[in-house]
Amino acid sequence: MQATDVLADGFSRVRDDVHALLSGDRRQGVGPQTGVTHEQLVIRIDGSSNTIAWLLWHLTRIQDDHVADVAGAEQVWTADGWADRFGLPFPDEATGYGQSAREVGEVRPSAELLSGYFDAVHARTMAYLDGLSDDDLDRVVDERWDPPVTLGVRLLSVIGDGLQHTAQAAYVLGVAQRAAAAA
Repeated sequence: MQATDVLADGFSRVRDDVHALLSGDRRQGVGPQTGVTHEQLVIRIDGSSNTIAWLLWHLTRIQDDHVADVAGAEQVWTADGWADRFGLPFPDEATGYGQSAREVGEVRPSAELLSGYFDAVHARTMAYLDGLSDDDLDRVVDERWDPPVTLGVRLLSVIGDGLQHTAQAAYVLGVAQRAAAAA
């Protein structure tokens, strides 16, 4: 197995978690039986926390931003019209990093829109990985850090971010489901 195969598997695990969350596939251990509702997508468990919608949008924006950057390509967000479809009141380059609680609350897309954008970014990511060799992973892509960040480390970081955010979204969903069941 090549290192690029391991990265592809990692990105596929993020995809599986996103789809399980949005569709309610219990085989993945997260999500409701019938799929996430819009109310659940936008619930805030403490009034100003991140919503499931924002977490999934943000992890997808980060993947899109970072993969496009290392690939030297335009982001799927703008190239394929997703920014227009989402219609968010942010600049096109916004990824969610550093956003306020108010801005988090403005991310209110449907599950279908989130899934469509995620799938487009995932497809771009997999195509990019398919063109890489293991030697490519040693290329330095960010010299602002000590040590400088290589392509392999950057891609692994994106996978970690995606897995963390899907787990956070699953937690929010679980809290929302238990609250609804107790009501």
